[in-house]
Amino acid sequence: MGSVAGLLPKPAQRGRRRKADLREVINALRYLLRSGWGWRMLPKDFPAWQTVYWWFRRMMRRFLFQTLHDAVLMLDRELEGRRPCPSAGVVDSQSVKAPAAKERGYDAGMKIVGRKRNIAVNTNGWLLMVNLTPADIDDSTGALAVLEALKKRWPGLKHLFADGAYDRRTLMDKSATLDFVVQVVCRHEGQIGFAVLPRRWVVERTFGWMIRWRRLVRDYARRPDVSEAMVYIAMGGLLLRRIAHP
Repeated sequence: MGSVAGLLPKPAQRGRRRKADLREVINALRYLLRSGWGWRMLPKDFPAWQTVYWWFRRMMRRFLFQTLHDAVLMLDRELEGRRPCPSAGVVDSQSVKAPAAKERGYDAGMKIVGRKRNIAVNTNGWLLMVNLTPADIDDSTGALAVLEALKKRWPGLKHLFADGAYDRRTLMDKSATLDFVVQVVCRHEGQIGFAVLPRRWVVERTFGWMIRWRRLVRDYARRPDVSEAMVYIAMGGLLLRRIAHP
């Protein structure tokens, strides 16, 4: 926590003195995600749920969870002796049920009514970008939004891996304009059932990390920006634990 304390909001110079400990607020949010409980069910050991919710909304509007996550990711890479900005990544999507979503769709392949998480991860499986769409939006359309955001947020990223479900022409055309190299990893010829594919298993493991946080097994948020913030809190929490306990 000390490594990201400088990124948290500073106490106001005027007005009422802040009573909430932001460290405990972050701990409460991580507990909420891990347990899958509702806001009103937070234990009394944490600040009042209204306080935690107020700080969550304030930090989310400032994209603070995204900033904290990226700062911890770059710190983790530096501790490994690598460059802060990755040069290669993997893109994929996951459809989850979203009973309370304002906008949702039906994924005919997975037979799920909800949202689709389009993500990009580095070659170690750590999150680089997440973009939420209704589940009926095809993978290639969701990936295009991810590509545009990746170019702005991680300018050193040059090489991306994707699976055969993505429209090659759509991805290749877009990647050419953004100076990306996209490599589609297809299934082995004659493959029956599940098989571990090079590079592809990394992003599948990331989805496995996500659903270990019970709040992310389903998408309980009405708005997509709330869901994105929850994903960044969870993945940032994993990185902080990795740094604290190498």
